[in-house]
Amino acid sequence: MRDQQDTSAEGQNLRPPAERQGPSGRHRVFTSSVVFPESSDYSDAEVLPDSFPSAPAEPLPEFLLEPEDAFIVKNRPVQLRCRASPATQIYFKCNGEWVNQNDHITRESLDQITGLVVREVEISVSRTQVEELFGLEDYWCQCVAWSSAGTTKSNRAYVRIAYLRKNFEQEPLGREVRLEQEVLLQCRPPEGMPAAEVDWLKNEDAIDPSQDSNFLITIDHDLIIKQARLSDTANYTCVARNVVAKRRSSTATLIVYVSGGWSSWTEWSECNAQCGRGWQRRTRSCTNPAPLNGGAFCEGPPFQRVTCTTLCPVDGGWTEWAKWSACGTECTHWRSRECQAPPPRNGGKHCSGSMMESKNCTEGLCARSLAPDTGVAVYAGLVGALLLCVILVLCVGVLAYRRRCRHLHGDITDSSSALTAAFHPGNYKPSRQDNPNPLHPSAPPDLTATAGTFRGPLFSLQQGANDSPHKIPMTTSPLLDPLPSLKIKVYNSSTLSSLELPADVRSDGEILSLNSVGTVGRERDYYSHTLSREPGLSTSATLGNLGGRLTIPNTGVSLLVPPGTIPQGKFYEMYLIINKWDKMTLPSEGSQTVLSPVVSCGPSGMLLNRPVVLTLPHCAQLDTPTPDWTLTLKTQTHQGAWEEVLTVGEETLSSPCYLQLEEECCHVLMEQLGTYGLVGQSCPPQPACKRLQLALFAPRAPCLSLDYSLRIYCIHDTPHALKDVLDLERSLGGVLLEDPKPLLFKDSYHNLRLSIHDIPHTHWRSKLLAKYQEIPFYHIWSGSQRPLHCTFSLERSSLAVSQLTCKICVRQVEGEGQIFQLHTDIQETLPPHSPLPSGGSCPPSSQVGPYAFRLPDSIRQKICASLDVPSARGCDWRLLARSLGFDRYLNYFATKPSPTGVLLDLWEACHQADADLVSLATALEDMGKSEVLVVMTTDGDC
Repeated sequence: MRDQQDTSAEGQNLRPPAERQGPSGRHRVFTSSVVFPESSDYSDAEVLPDSFPSAPAEPLPEFLLEPEDAFIVKNRPVQLRCRASPATQIYFKCNGEWVNQNDHITRESLDQITGLVVREVEISVSRTQVEELFGLEDYWCQCVAWSSAGTTKSNRAYVRIAYLRKNFEQEPLGREVRLEQEVLLQCRPPEGMPAAEVDWLKNEDAIDPSQDSNFLITIDHDLIIKQARLSDTANYTCVARNVVAKRRSSTATLIVYVSGGWSSWTEWSECNAQCGRGWQRRTRSCTNPAPLNGGAFCEGPPFQRVTCTTLCPVDGGWTEWAKWSACGTECTHWRSRECQAPPPRNGGKHCSGSMMESKNCTEGLCARSLAPDTGVAVYAGLVGALLLCVILVLCVGVLAYRRRCRHLHGDITDSSSALTAAFHPGNYKPSRQDNPNPLHPSAPPDLTATAGTFRGPLFSLQQGANDSPHKIPMTTSPLLDPLPSLKIKVYNSSTLSSLELPADVRSDGEILSLNSVGTVGRERDYYSHTLSREPGLSTSATLGNLGGRLTIPNTGVSLLVPPGTIPQGKFYEMYLIINKWDKMTLPSEGSQTVLSPVVSCGPSGMLLNRPVVLTLPHCAQLDTPTPDWTLTLKTQTHQGAWEEVLTVGEETLSSPCYLQLEEECCHVLMEQLGTYGLVGQSCPPQPACKRLQLALFAPRAPCLSLDYSLRIYCIHDTPHALKDVLDLERSLGGVLLEDPKPLLFKDSYHNLRLSIHDIPHTHWRSKLLAKYQEIPFYHIWSGSQRPLHCTFSLERSSLAVSQLTCKICVRQVEGEGQIFQLHTDIQETLPPHSPLPSGGSCPPSSQVGPYAFRLPDSIRQKICASLDVPSARGCDWRLLARSLGFDRYLNYFATKPSPTGVLLDLWEACHQADADLVSLATALEDMGKSEVLVVMTTDGDC
């Protein structure tokens, strides 16, 4: 910006200023006909002329060239120039004082177009002037030009001393990273004036991000390699430069390694023993990929060997010759032998030679020497043999017929005789007497009784005098037919009386235990290995027709068995188990992620009259305006493979389940018990988010060592996952420092980065060399790992140091993050901190009968009777489903005998933690069902 003075400021017809000594002794100040008081600046003291001209003789000066900012490099002075037209005089003014006239170099010319005088002035500014006169202040100079019309000032030009320090504030550090990992190389250049520009060299070649998009140089001069390639293994140097000098950082060597991977197994080799016991082997190689640049070699053996047995070939051998036959009409007799001593086996050679041998039996004499009645005797013998064969066939037929009749009459065994006579003729082993209460829910019965193998239809055994109408042909059940070796536990009347059952079913009830329903053959073996009942991860109860609820405390997992689900008169020992990660395969594949615990409920294969409701907590973030998830319910087969049951939003009439989705859990209506899990996948174009929890643990005080460690777990935001980590840390002697923090983890292929900051270095030091730690993206996203955590190892200077203050930052690269503000006394013993509810507030693990349901059975029946019948106005169960938010796929409920009853079952599962019926009453009130509300008010607790 140019400051212009009024035409009266300097007056007209100015004479060149006279020289006089300035106060500094170095520069001289000039005066003209305009008076400058010594106590003020030129711009501050002006004396107006006595009169003003009627019109300016020429215009105000205009600067054609203004002085520019400059840097003094080393001791070389800088030149400042300015040019103005028209100008009778031009002088420099530096930091408020006039520069001596003799220090100016003036050039004058004439503009050929305008005819005005063009004057150019140049001065030299040295390092000494800038340093001694003005110290650390900015040194500036400005041109002032005169004409007959007045004065004009130029812009200020600043003169600074240029420098560049030698030491970098931060230099890049060498690293070893795996293939396709993101790499950050940091560089902070030395302090300088002007600020240094930074370049990166890769093996002494400049890196240009515009030519290679895999490189990115940030505004802070850091180098980011988005995905490390093998070609990125090199020496990297940070170069800082300005007008003074160029500085090079120390070289950082980056090594991109590849960890080895096993190839597929080869086929098994032939057994090395041609006869007898030997072995065969198969191999694999660590070439998929091969380890490079110091990458880890494959873990595990490169070969496997198993024993094998090759059957030895046995050559056949002849038996002894049989006796000679009678002499025939041909005057010969025969004898034979067989290749059975031993018979040829396993590729052995057959006997060589003839099986039969003949020779003359009359020593040369033939038929003429025989008696004339010999032919008649031969024929008589043949007829007798034929009659004997016919008699034998008839006897065998009669015996077979009688045997078959006895078998048909002995198929059905009466229950009373079986219970008193030990299932004659089968082999029945009675219950052991050392367990006085084998059916108590807290002590599962000992299933040691085995029934005999019956060849006819198999009937369930029930007690009672008139029990023939109640016999159920169990061979029609898919549980028992056609699998062999059926094992059944049967209880007599004394056993049943010890169980607290309803009075109307104690005498003739049938109880099928967990180990007796469907546990046959290899299916029993499979579940004996996979379904382990660990404390806190399982529950069981004996349920009948009145139903009940199974709940695993502090996990959010429950199973609701509505009334009428189990047939009248039958009781099942039902179970609910959360499977451990390390004891089974998980349902995720590809880019899918596990969102819920994998839960087994059973007995699998039991027949249900109506759907049960399985409640699973999940960690999918669902509060987005657009659907980000494709959610799928999967089940595990008996062979261990996972199959899709349904995909939310894609249900059809053939879908066997219905899934009600809420923000933190889902409820599955199903009619087949088994093993289930919820998985999800991002739905383009938006990436989905999982809800995680970050839990910070430390060793339990007091700490008697100089070493101290902090562990941060990254787990699913479900009660079960937090309970699992708390149990694990309790066994390791760790204590939770504060409530877990939530974190949204995005499906963006970026890792989770953890770093520690603000450690008081006077008393503590970190034993980690890296600036941060990372948990790979896929380990978190798949959900198939054990609880993931990072450890920060610290060391204090002495045992007297007890206070620790620091910050721990956890964030997804290019995502959200959390910060733990830690201030703790490691010697102070703190009570164990648990975010889970205390034992007194936990719901019971099992509730049997009406106590398990909020809605009384009488009210339920009246609501079903009122809403099951379709209404032309639509005020039926369909409106109830919409009011309760269960109308995503109404066809599922329409296929049930009582749609309203299934809706109420789902409502019970969704509101198991509620203590009132407000939501249901509100829905009925909105529907105008006042008669039902009256029933709820009188019979229920609304």
